Amino acid sequence: MKMDDDKWEIVIKPKNNWFDLQLGEIWQYRDLVLMFVQRNFVTVYKQTILGPFWYLILPVFTTIVFTIVFGKVAQIPTDNVPPFLFYMAGNIIWNYFITCFSATSTTFLSNANLFGKVYFPRLIVPISTVISNLLLLAIQFALFLSFYFYFLWKGAPMEPNRWILCFPILILQMAFLSVGVGILVSSLTTKYRDLTIALGPIIQLWMYASPIVYPFSSVPDWLKPWYALNPMVSIVESFRFSFFGVGGVGLDYMIGSWAITFLLGGAGLVLFTRAEKTFMDTV
Repeated sequence: MKMDDDKWEIVIKPKNNWFDLQLGEIWQYRDLVLMFVQRNFVTVYKQTILGPFWYLILPVFTTIVFTIVFGKVAQIPTDNVPPFLFYMAGNIIWNYFITCFSATSTTFLSNANLFGKVYFPRLIVPISTVISNLLLLAIQFALFLSFYFYFLWKGAPMEPNRWILCFPILILQMAFLSVGVGILVSSLTTKYRDLTIALGPIIQLWMYASPIVYPFSSVPDWLKPWYALNPMVSIVESFRFSFFGVGGVGLDYMIGSWAITFLLGGAGLVLFTRAEKTFMDTV
């Protein structure tokens, strides 16, 4: 007997092709997204003494270490920007991206027990991770602004400009990039567990392949077109340019960064959708 789909509010159907993403389901389960966001925040700091204050302690500590090691010892130039601010700007951008990427890259492995018990759109888990980490970014960005205005008051040579208004766009790009690459890795780790071992070195290499501890201007000219293929280059440099008035990348590099972001994000969505059909057999 054929079932009439019109009688049901939600109908679960198999995904029959590579591009059957069914993204509309995410909106239907929006309440579940909020529940996962709350879970992500509570479980991290539930049994800690300092709680969310770790959001402030860690970036300050990391920035101090970078200032000493790369600024004082290695004497890497910072385009006349106060080294502390230069490294903090790179840190808060990188922290949001890599926190989202690390969490989403283990989506299938970390949630196998939950996925095996009940159906809901699996993309809800990485999306909720990106949203919950916005709180991390907001707190650290407020910390950055406090130091930023202090250095401005002290007369540091910085020229904020209208590109500051594009900061939400940079956040959107980071979110999409971290989810896209994260679920791409998560889909591959269901069959190839070597990726979970290689993930740590990959993250370290990616950081040093991004202008976190050095400016884009220090990269040789012949290498810049290849170097800028890393989407994080455009994001970090655009953020610094908007607040400091130095550095930055050309429009062609920004367009290329978005193109690669969409390419990686699209590939991640397609593979994730494909992998969720059979991952319980391999995890």
